[in-house]
Amino acid sequence: MWYLPIFQRFRQLLQPRRRLAIFEACLIGLVSALAAVLLKSGVGLLGAWRVQTSLLLPAWLVLPSIGLACGFLAGWLVERVAPETSGSGIPQVKAVLARIPMALDLRVALVKLVGGILALGSGLALGREGPTIQVSAALAAQLSRWFPTSPDHRRQLIAAGAGAGLAAAFNAPIAGVLFVVEELLQDFSEFTLGTAILASFIGAVVSRVLGGRSLDLNLALTASKTDFFVQDIPFYLVLGIVAGLMGALFNRGIIASLNVYRRSLRFGLPARVALAGLVSGVIVALLPLAFRDNTGLREILITGEASWSIAAIAFISQFILTLVAYGSGVPGGLFAPALTLGAALGYLVGMGEHALLLPFGIATGLPITYALAGMGAFFTAVARVPMTGIVIVFEMTTDFNLVLPLMIGSVTSYLVAEKLAPGSLYDKLLEWNGIIIQKAAPAGGIMTNLTAKDVMQQQVETLDTEMPLDEVIQAFARSHHRGFPVVEESKLVGIVTQSDLLNIRDRNLASDTPLGEIMTTTPMTVTPIHTLSNVLYLLDRYQISRLPVVNGRKLIGIITRGDIIRAEADHLNGANATPKLRPDPSYIVYQTRAPSTGRGRLLVPVANPETAGILLLMAAAIARDRHYEIDCVQVMLIPRHNSPSETQVRTAKSRRLLRLAEVLAKKWQIPLHTQIRVTHDVAQAILETINEQHIDLILMGWKGSTSTPGRIFGNVVDTIIRQATCEVVLVKLGETPQSPIPNPQSPIPNPRSPIPAPQSPVPNPQSPIPNPQSPIPSPQSPIPAPLFNSWLVPMAGGPNSQLAIKLLPALITLGNAPQIRLTQVFKPSEVKPDMSVLEQAIRHLMRRRKLSSSVVALPVQANSVAEGVINLVKTEGYDVVVLGASREGLLQQAIQGNIPEAIASGVESTVILVRGAINT
Repeated sequence: MWYLPIFQRFRQLLQPRRRLAIFEACLIGLVSALAAVLLKSGVGLLGAWRVQTSLLLPAWLVLPSIGLACGFLAGWLVERVAPETSGSGIPQVKAVLARIPMALDLRVALVKLVGGILALGSGLALGREGPTIQVSAALAAQLSRWFPTSPDHRRQLIAAGAGAGLAAAFNAPIAGVLFVVEELLQDFSEFTLGTAILASFIGAVVSRVLGGRSLDLNLALTASKTDFFVQDIPFYLVLGIVAGLMGALFNRGIIASLNVYRRSLRFGLPARVALAGLVSGVIVALLPLAFRDNTGLREILITGEASWSIAAIAFISQFILTLVAYGSGVPGGLFAPALTLGAALGYLVGMGEHALLLPFGIATGLPITYALAGMGAFFTAVARVPMTGIVIVFEMTTDFNLVLPLMIGSVTSYLVAEKLAPGSLYDKLLEWNGIIIQKAAPAGGIMTNLTAKDVMQQQVETLDTEMPLDEVIQAFARSHHRGFPVVEESKLVGIVTQSDLLNIRDRNLASDTPLGEIMTTTPMTVTPIHTLSNVLYLLDRYQISRLPVVNGRKLIGIITRGDIIRAEADHLNGANATPKLRPDPSYIVYQTRAPSTGRGRLLVPVANPETAGILLLMAAAIARDRHYEIDCVQVMLIPRHNSPSETQVRTAKSRRLLRLAEVLAKKWQIPLHTQIRVTHDVAQAILETINEQHIDLILMGWKGSTSTPGRIFGNVVDTIIRQATCEVVLVKLGETPQSPIPNPQSPIPNPRSPIPAPQSPVPNPQSPIPNPQSPIPSPQSPIPAPLFNSWLVPMAGGPNSQLAIKLLPALITLGNAPQIRLTQVFKPSEVKPDMSVLEQAIRHLMRRRKLSSSVVALPVQANSVAEGVINLVKTEGYDVVVLGASREGLLQQAIQGNIPEAIASGVESTVILVRGAINT
């Protein structure tokens, strides 16, 4: 009968679980509304007092002082009580919903509430919507603990709390539901929608009543009539494009601001937030009076009361003030700034249309319509939630004239922003903190589920544009590959295949013809996000066997038909088709901290007691020279089936090794931090330490060779070189030095002691080439029993060669009156070597006037770099070889073999490899 489905629905509604869910959703909506009203009232009261005080006393004194004081209090509260409340709060909620272990409870809610009132009320250009979402989600999480339920049920209640928070903040219940579905959970299940709708509705209604507004949705804010004409459509498209461009720039600016605060301003959160409050107060004091109230400024823009100059100043100032505030870690959100920026941008576009068309008598839309459409467009470009962006503005205005402008502007801005900077800002903020949320693969086969990034080869053999034709032919003869990408400064500029070589047989080209003249200059490429089906289509369409994978113009890998076949075979055999699974994070079981007084940080992973002393001595020399702090980490490996955070380990031996470092650092008066990490993956634990402690340089030991197939230096070292963004210094210790572990009682040699002038200037290139077998000039005074006394530095002109030279003055303090030889390997066929690289290195060393060493710069003849260096070391017995090699040279097999690996395995001396920081 017709009423049976309704009766069954009613029975389901009365089931105990559903009754509890309804009660919880209503309760969550109520407490979310109360929290939103409390946050709004607190921010409003403090903000009103700040504005009123700035009218009675000098604004240049009041506004910076309030920003400084309240910012410091907010930062102190966050840092000491709940560090999880830093920033917007939405990324933290997403992490919890993705089952990332992160605190979300009553403590987080209270700290976010109080910290948000202090920070936002002090005038920082951020919004209360993000904090409201985190507070509401935290209250929902706490309620789910008081009413125990399943983990999935708890996730949906937390998501409902977040939706209720957004609904209460904007008085927009539909937008709250859409935000849960579109951004947080991406789940359209009945239970998710039911709890989110109920909580959002209760939250919006209670917030509207308690916030002083009735249930009448016709807000006085938009009492002016909006309009829309067909001729406005091109201008709304322009608005969407500009909003997309500026939204992508805004997102990049947020990440850049976080990096600046983290890397350049190395002090605590209270000081960073206080500094942001001070700077914001100074800027606002210089602006017109309307800019002292962020909410009032937005209302001026969307009621049409502003001039074009006010709108332009509003956009520029709010853009800068938001970056200044958010990067400090202040508890504040990005929704309100995005809406204000969108309103200013839309207002400017509307006034531009008015100025262009009005002289011709063409009817134009009002700037207020463009301002409201700009709010949705810019919000969408920042948050990448177009449905939420459209609905949130519509619910705030309830004006149907805005629907089409909002849709045009928001969809256009979304497409433009996604093209320029793909991905959600909140996901990028989580990745910035080392958290990657694995998204479920879409339904379908392996060809649609996997991307080029999943199966591509990261270690790619490449050729250079200046390589002569005869060397290109030799490269093909030695390799099984039928084509090579051609790069210039890590950027793909072409590709050369066997077909290219066959096509030039009849051209009678000289053997020294550069590769750049015969390569294919516009190769077909794919991006990391291309699916395998797209890759296979391109391979078949153009009848090619390989495709370079590029990020922009930078070559990051190559994918072939064989890679796709192997991926399909693994899938058919039941193997894991996605090999890049993020391992469990490491867990710190012991740590000590020292005062942070250095200009940077140097990381030393220690494992072997026999070599730890030498590594620490080198680290101390570099730290003293650069005024760095030292982080010393000991990594303990556990089986994969054990959890790092739950496994009991014995740390007695590791702590004894770290105590040695503490004693040495105390004698050297260098700040030293120590920690012991438990992990499944040593390399991953070291990378986590680099990111968490903002390491500038890592110095680690290396055996000099590896037995691992497909690896050059071994699993750990290869991973560190490829992924660590800081400077990397690898040390392969040769024969045991005379002082394996330094005596803590003896001071480290002072690198700034008076130094005699070098023995020999740079030789004249016109003079005959010196015989490399001749001995190096000895110092005048006898050399006592040293640690390292003779140093060989091969130079090739690359950027890391210069880095090795810069590192040399610190390292040579490990010897007594050390002797340095700079050399450059040139082929016997070269009549006159180019000495410019050696001359430049000499000039740099001469700037260090207190360099206590003799320096000789002599070239050497050899068929290859590795052969020349190895023969030189064996003939003249150098203690140390310092190599500066590019990232590609370290990770990719060169045509002649890997040079650093060949040198390190061919000599018994100590070898130091230097690789510069990677710009991310």
